Amino acid sequence: MNVPVGGMRVTVVGCSGSYPGPGSPASSYLVQTRDPDDPSRVWSLVLDLGNGALGALQRYVDPLAIDAVLLSHLHADHCVDMTSYYVLRKYHPSGQQPRIPVWGPKGTARRLARAYDLPRKPGMREEFEFRTFSAEPFTVGPFTVEAAEVDHPVPAWAMRVSAHGKVVSYSGDTGPTPALLDIAADADLFLCEASFRDGDDNPPNLHLTGVEAGEAATKAGVRRLVVTHVPPWHEAEGIFAEAVSAFDGPCELAAAGAVYDL
Repeated sequence: MNVPVGGMRVTVVGCSGSYPGPGSPASSYLVQTRDPDDPSRVWSLVLDLGNGALGALQRYVDPLAIDAVLLSHLHADHCVDMTSYYVLRKYHPSGQQPRIPVWGPKGTARRLARAYDLPRKPGMREEFEFRTFSAEPFTVGPFTVEAAEVDHPVPAWAMRVSAHGKVVSYSGDTGPTPALLDIAADADLFLCEASFRDGDDNPPNLHLTGVEAGEAATKAGVRRLVVTHVPPWHEAEGIFAEAVSAFDGPCELAAAGAVYDL
């Protein structure tokens, strides 16, 4: 795919909430940009790699060309395909691949080793260089990444990825929290989860409703909202209508394969 010069491309690899659906893998987003000093060099980040995402990812990029993976949290629908990615990088016919950085919450290396029934040491540390999110921004090539801990039953992080003056923000999984507004502030594209329906007896501190996703987008002043992570047991158009009722800017329902050029 032809990544634009001087901007970013976001591809929805998977957007199904909580488990894969009939039309999409679970959560995964590909963010790409060209190197300002060498436009032939495309940098690629993967935000989450949930159930089924690695297979779909191969439609859009060579998985061996990924520069880093950022895992919002360690629930299976956001990270479990890292086990398959480990196999691909370790046993590829061209030889074991160089380590790439993987950011995530504390305990990511241990969680992924356990998921593939590996000994804790080395686990996957010979394939991935594990790093822990903090409040400090970090860079991957031309990208600057900021992360903030959000409201979920396990440690979970929202992310803000910037390059060439453009910003994409990703909620990960979260209940309503002021931290999400800081991550999304003035974003060109806001990938925001909406797993619950307004009016249902929803548990607290877990997910957003469509209305809450729209309200967050409005308060943060985002330029474009993409509603994502709708579980297959809900009617997605209904949750999308909730978001539209609370946000009067450009708004779309995430779909696997959708591409956004910023």
